[in-house]
Amino acid sequence: MYSVEQKMLAKLSRAGRGKVFFPDYFIKLGSSDSIRKALEQLVVKGIIIRVARGIYCYPKIDHELGLGVLNPSVDEIVAAIAKRDHMKVVPTSVHAQNLLGLSTQVPMNYIYLTNGWSRQITVFGRINVRFKQTALKNLAFHSRLAMLITFALKDIGKDNLTQGQLSRIKELLLNEPKMVVEKDLALMPVWIRKIVTSAYEQK
Repeated sequence: MYSVEQKMLAKLSRAGRGKVFFPDYFIKLGSSDSIRKALEQLVVKGIIIRVARGIYCYPKIDHELGLGVLNPSVDEIVAAIAKRDHMKVVPTSVHAQNLLGLSTQVPMNYIYLTNGWSRQITVFGRINVRFKQTALKNLAFHSRLAMLITFALKDIGKDNLTQGQLSRIKELLLNEPKMVVEKDLALMPVWIRKIVTSAYEQK
């Protein structure tokens, strides 16, 4: 007979390293109490890491450079939460700018718009992740790039855009099919819509 801990580890091994998961992932392997205790033991043994309350990861290990345990990114953690809760999320604020290459500032607070409920979690004991509820229509973009650009530019503001940021946006858009982005124009403020359309006109 295999213990609950052994069954859990076997399931994680099949899923592969890097997986972010929750206690419910093992719901069929034992009682809530036995699963909780097994998770505690796996954390103590260094086999898994606890990234936030009720959120764990079976981490990747870097042997080539000797970096050891590699923590999952905030985006990977958020993607796992979104999948579990069946909700849409989109990075905004400085994080969206950073992902697009519009800013080199590394955010210490991450804000995601979502059609789920508003809440805040702390990952790795120091990084605040906030989910801010918004109407589903605001997340109805066909192009993730167009959505990121829209929310990043809203945060920067029309009068604060630099020529370098405008050039970067054009570079990104020219690698995105125009016909896909055009479906999202109605979801953008007029001033952002003009920036997007002009990027394709200047091709």
